[in-house]
Amino acid sequence: MQDVVLKNTYKDYYSSEAYKTLRTNIEFSGSDNKVIVLTSSTPNEGKSTVALGLAVSLCDNGKRVLFVDADLRKSVLIGRHRVTKEVKGLSHYLSGQAEMNDVVCRTQESGLFVIFAGVVPPNPSELLGQKQFEDLIEKAKEMYDYVIIDAPPLGSVIDAAVISRVCDASVFVVAANTVSHKYVRSVKEQLEKTGCPIIGVVLNKVDLKNNRYYGKYYGHYGSGS
Repeated sequence: MQDVVLKNTYKDYYSSEAYKTLRTNIEFSGSDNKVIVLTSSTPNEGKSTVALGLAVSLCDNGKRVLFVDADLRKSVLIGRHRVTKEVKGLSHYLSGQAEMNDVVCRTQESGLFVIFAGVVPPNPSELLGQKQFEDLIEKAKEMYDYVIIDAPPLGSVIDAAVISRVCDASVFVVAANTVSHKYVRSVKEQLEKTGCPIIGVVLNKVDLKNNRYYGKYYGHYGSGS
């Protein structure tokens, strides 16, 4: 198991409070909801930032969490957090090139472990649909309190639907003033067809300076994908 250092996810007071609210809602959604996938309609809605922020917040509350970067096509995690060392990731495990212990990385956050996406494979959805992925998640459920999976935008590729089949629940990230209501509804219906319950929707990238309601309550804003 390798050690990696991630950049601080919390950017300000409002972000910290928003993650705490999301964490509380997750914890009260039911003890059976241990494996949670986050997706969005399109790229650049802040999904990856929200997913990692949720994982960190759960760790802040004393939980042991595995964060899985399952965006095998266009991961931003290693580049964004400036991980310069060579690490094996999810694609290496799913293709039989590595064992689980080879791809799990320990972070500086107490209780937070990460599996990076790895190299881009020629067949991401096929790899994610194999039994190896299901076996990985089953092993992780025994070792961690929560497994948070960052999936690609469902409006772009089918991968999130494939991933959802082995998850207990899903969270849908929507960027404010970015995606049409009609398109969000269409993608939401795709996610519902997987049989994975949607336990929440995160309205992301809210301009708190110009929106007193969300600034006072649950707004979260930032950049990312």
